[in-house]
Amino acid sequence: MDRPESTLKGKSNRRSFLKNGAFAAGAATLAGGLMASKLSAFSRTIEAEGDGGDITRGDIAILRFLNALEQIEADLWLQYSELGGIQDNEVSVVGGGNALYTGALQILDGDMAQYIHDNTDDEFSHAAFLKAYLESRGAEAVDLSHFANLPSSQADGANKTAGRLTNLTQLTIDTSFWSRYRSITNPDFDPGAPFAQAVPSLNIGQHTAIPRDNNDTAGSSLSSDNTTSITAHLQAIAFTAGFHFAFIEQGGTSLYPTLAQKVTNLEVLRILLSIGPSETMHFQTWQDKAGNALPLTDFDKVNNSSVTFTVLANAQGETDPESLNGDTLQANLIMPEPTHFLTNHNRKFPPVAIIRPTSTKLSGAVAAVNSLVADGLFIGQTPLKKPALVQKLLSLAEEADEAQRQS
Repeated sequence: MDRPESTLKGKSNRRSFLKNGAFAAGAATLAGGLMASKLSAFSRTIEAEGDGGDITRGDIAILRFLNALEQIEADLWLQYSELGGIQDNEVSVVGGGNALYTGALQILDGDMAQYIHDNTDDEFSHAAFLKAYLESRGAEAVDLSHFANLPSSQADGANKTAGRLTNLTQLTIDTSFWSRYRSITNPDFDPGAPFAQAVPSLNIGQHTAIPRDNNDTAGSSLSSDNTTSITAHLQAIAFTAGFHFAFIEQGGTSLYPTLAQKVTNLEVLRILLSIGPSETMHFQTWQDKAGNALPLTDFDKVNNSSVTFTVLANAQGETDPESLNGDTLQANLIMPEPTHFLTNHNRKFPPVAIIRPTSTKLSGAVAAVNSLVADGLFIGQTPLKKPALVQKLLSLAEEADEAQRQS
């Protein structure tokens, strides 16, 4: 069996992965057979012929779950990139992007298109690497391609015939990540803390983060000198995307260190400790850009929902970073405020800046899946009450959460 490094240099290389059409029709799917086997098919440990040493069944479960989750991320980021990212042959170019949506995103930052492109590229690489690594260890990777049955955006720039895993048009976005990192309160110790929503209206009703069709870009225009005139409606869609970017990447920021505590094999631990910080870099970027949203209110006739954005910079001085209510909304507090950590009735340490939450008792793989379900990403998947894709993800998540570090 080849070492993982040599395997990745072969047919599963990220560049060839993108070029050989493994995401054909725009769906976030990875090459490989249908993953129907259960982890019970594995022995307690799998003897590796490479340099990685023994790998436990729990390690495999964690890697398979992350392999699946990265496909979900790749699917949603591909949709964002098709419409709002830099268009080149490194990701996937079908319709050449949507200039009006891209222009609306640039209100948040002039480099948004490049950042979206790069985040998409990163998620593809994570999914491809985890697939190749699992196979190098004699384990089956996860293939979600048969779940890619949701419709694509019909706006200019999108791959209109592609089947999607995720739905970006009916989102209910939890923006409490904003105050969770700007407060002294640690959700590991106080999961019921009332962390304030940065945009309360995004957490109510359903909102689209991409133009569903050209009706959503109607009224906006691009002049000959590439300056844009953007309607409030399209601005609201772009601002919704900005906060959704941060929501998605905050999940990975916490998930990787949480699952790393359950890993036994040192090479697998190295993988989680190496991929995880890239998710944190994504989150840091997106929460900073989201804070540049301008004040506006928009009513979406399709979703029958209203959204109101405010200037979060105005929150400066109105909230206290040391508040135990987790209500800090100040826009330029983009570094994590020190918080309580490893404290119990016998020990008390001073606050420290950390990633949170990371408790294996309160958070983990199942919690991550549930947050994506609550986000509305899988609305439209069948059956409606308990979609097969969600059942698959929850099954993988439960196996990952059951993993225990072996001595």
